[in-house]
Amino acid sequence: MKVLFQTRTNLYSAPGGDLIQIEKTKEYLEKLGISVDISLEFEPDLQDYDIVHLFNLMDPQDIYLQCVNAKKQNKKIVLSTIYGLYTEYEQKARGGFAQKVANFLSPYQIGYLKNAIRHYHENRFHKGVIRMMFRGYYGLMKDITKSVDVFLPNSISEMNRVASEFKLKNFRFEAVPNSIDKNIFDSSSIKNTNIFEQYKDCIVCAARIEGRKSTLNLIRAVKDTDYTLVLVGNESKNQKSYVEQVHAEAGKNVVFLGAIPHEELKELYRVAKVHALVSWMETPGLSSLEAAAMGCNIVVTKKGDTEEYFENFAFYCEPDDIISIKEAIDKAYSSPFKEELRNKILMNYTWEKAAESTLRGYNKALGNTTGF
Repeated sequence: MKVLFQTRTNLYSAPGGDLIQIEKTKEYLEKLGISVDISLEFEPDLQDYDIVHLFNLMDPQDIYLQCVNAKKQNKKIVLSTIYGLYTEYEQKARGGFAQKVANFLSPYQIGYLKNAIRHYHENRFHKGVIRMMFRGYYGLMKDITKSVDVFLPNSISEMNRVASEFKLKNFRFEAVPNSIDKNIFDSSSIKNTNIFEQYKDCIVCAARIEGRKSTLNLIRAVKDTDYTLVLVGNESKNQKSYVEQVHAEAGKNVVFLGAIPHEELKELYRVAKVHALVSWMETPGLSSLEAAAMGCNIVVTKKGDTEEYFENFAFYCEPDDIISIKEAIDKAYSSPFKEELRNKILMNYTWEKAAESTLRGYNKALGNTTGF
């Protein structure tokens, strides 16, 4: 079987979680004997491919053209949706003029404006953007979903959102979970020294510092406490005033490490007591899975698909409620870590499992009844 991965044209110039998903899925599919190529072109020759695998419905202008090309060449299409709207954040917590606009426009109208402006500034104005100008952001997404043979969401709850939003009927899907690299996040590997020993029993948050991650409320939740909060991740370049406020309100118990390599992040998780991800939406948050695999208790938002992954093993909070965040942290910090959570992740949420689920999706698209 030969598969072509396709997605947004700025995948490498503006890397995100979808890049990790694409590269890891390719790596582990190839271990199963599947030939995988990646192309960001709009109209590649698909003669040698059995399936076109599209990624990221939230950036529809690019994958719409790739989808049309696949249909023209009679290729089966599968879609990793990576779908999630931050409507509540935009309307309640964005702040400034953007929040006022969000309370007048629909989430898809906001997406339309954002994507059109971004493509213009990045000099990526092409036929897909023009198509969006006539069909709208929602309309373009809906056109894509109509052409998909099999959906590959990160969870059943994500698939339910997509099906509801785009009024899908008689669709096929295979849930492909967010995953960790167990070769990196291996709690059994032991080092004689740990460069983060000074942060032992800290609370760590591995996430971009921005409004959608509710970083400011997390900082406020640990204010005037004995907790040490270590923030790992880049600061949003598009929310300078928010980032400035985060720094202004951060007490002496807040540490900013910036982005660090995965190998170092693993060691930080090893000494940490709790990982907190109090975002306005998570599906479920790769860093939460990685931290739990290394033995951290998990504080995580209720919004999104987190409960499908963590069930009763996590401590849930509301991103706009500082008391809720503080209570979840207190409970997580005082509770022993449950090995059942680590076992659940290593059994269900690894790239090996994700590749097997992806291959099942391919077989559904091709009408194969054998294999995984």
